[in-house]
Amino acid sequence: MTLKDQFDLSARNTLGLSSHARYGGVLPDAGAMIEALAFAQDRGLPFHFLGGGSNCVLAPQIEAVVGVSGMTGRSIDTSAPDAVRVTAQAGESWPGLVEWCVAQGAGGLENLAGIPGTVGAAPIQNIGAYGVELSDIFESLIAFDTETSAFRRFDRAACRFAYRHSLFKETPGRYIVTEVTLALPRPWHPVLRYAGLDTLPAGSDAAAIMRTVLALRGAKLPDWRQTGNAGSFFHNPIVPEAEAARYAEVPGHAVEGGRKLSAGWLLEASGLKGYRCGDAGFSEKHALVLVNHGRATFEDVTQLAATAVEKVRERFGVTLVQEPVTLG
Repeated sequence: MTLKDQFDLSARNTLGLSSHARYGGVLPDAGAMIEALAFAQDRGLPFHFLGGGSNCVLAPQIEAVVGVSGMTGRSIDTSAPDAVRVTAQAGESWPGLVEWCVAQGAGGLENLAGIPGTVGAAPIQNIGAYGVELSDIFESLIAFDTETSAFRRFDRAACRFAYRHSLFKETPGRYIVTEVTLALPRPWHPVLRYAGLDTLPAGSDAAAIMRTVLALRGAKLPDWRQTGNAGSFFHNPIVPEAEAARYAEVPGHAVEGGRKLSAGWLLEASGLKGYRCGDAGFSEKHALVLVNHGRATFEDVTQLAATAVEKVRERFGVTLVQEPVTLG
């Protein structure tokens, strides 16, 4: 394993922010990850494990050791009658895994097509889209516990999944996910209740659903490869049930304990669609997506995010919570 001094992360985050880590490198396997962690501990530096860089905001200088996940490999087991089990290493591309599973004839992931990032990051965020969350098809994962220096297996219950949340967000940095196993249900049934999919024929196969999802995402969301972004920048806020009537005008739906509101609608209604701070701005396509118009800085992004939180709070009394993690 070789770690580089002033490791350049500028091309390793989908927002496209200029950033360097004090030390860093691509880690091809769990052994290299453990070595990098020991390297950081020996120098009294934090250790961060980065996947595809799709859910983070990177400071110009990160005084830490940053390991980029290079762990790859995937397999599929069709021998069980109840589910098709798919196991993938943490560094595998999430969009690539979805397309591969659909090509194998295994349905269950198609609604999650096109979400940028790696397999290892998916359970941390409990990614979700178009009526499906990762927790719906999750079976288990293996993670390295940096406190006990041991690998541990987590089943679904142990992960404590919730909306865009898991145990791993409660103890950031403690667990490093190295492998994920998914259980795709048999028999498979399409999930078509989400707007945009509800007009598809009931007999649509997984490939048709995946194509529709990718088309919907492409129409609403800017492609990070063309315009830097980190996807949805704020969580959809959940207001208590007792206050739900105050927000009848805001699109949303009932969830356990309250009503989930559309953060994108709140931002647009607050005049933030297309709003800019320097070269950082909210997309003209979708107000929830913060984009880099070319030369956005970390300061541009943090100022824009703070302005958005303030404007929405002033108008609606709702405090938005940033979704991407800030490093540095």
